[in-house]
Amino acid sequence: MNAFRHLDDRLMLAVNSFARHTPWLHGAVLDFATYGVVLFALLLLAGLVISRHRCSRLLAASGWAAVATVLAVALNQPLGRLVAEGRPYAAHPELLRLASRTSDFSFPSDHAVMAGAAAVALLLVSRRLGLIAVVLAVLMAFARVYIAAHYPWDVMAGLVLGAGVSALGWLVLRRPLTALTAWLRVQPGLRLAFRPAALAT
Repeated sequence: MNAFRHLDDRLMLAVNSFARHTPWLHGAVLDFATYGVVLFALLLLAGLVISRHRCSRLLAASGWAAVATVLAVALNQPLGRLVAEGRPYAAHPELLRLASRTSDFSFPSDHAVMAGAAAVALLLVSRRLGLIAVVLAVLMAFARVYIAAHYPWDVMAGLVLGAGVSALGWLVLRRPLTALTAWLRVQPGLRLAFRPAALAT
């Protein structure tokens, strides 16, 4: 465990050294690390839009993508309190810190959990949207370490946790969610907006 922690610290310090030598990146990375969640929300919305006239399974997957993202972050909250890991800048005051100080715990990263969940769920809806989300998820994980808000292990664990919630949840729930979606889309209030393409003409 000590060897793993040593490696985690070394990776974090390497990224922080890179941050010290790239001041021209600070503003953009900090903005993305803080507000990049909006891009994931837009991708989730795009997934719903492109699947609304397609088969019920894809429409269900787009709905699950949003639910899984919120669910993954909700599940992460008690885990963070259980582990109770402090932020890296608290243990390493010499770090260049771009992140605002917070009382939240560091492990796992909420942002990485959100990104991992959204990326995997969107792969179920659209390969193109999913791949865009995967790239953004990796960038989000890096950005959270770059600004010294998290250790590398925090973001890697967050990505895995978020991805696991999306993938396992869909594996278990895809049939009832697809059936529920097929029923909902023929209800009077939703029929026009979500009817399959074959019936939309």
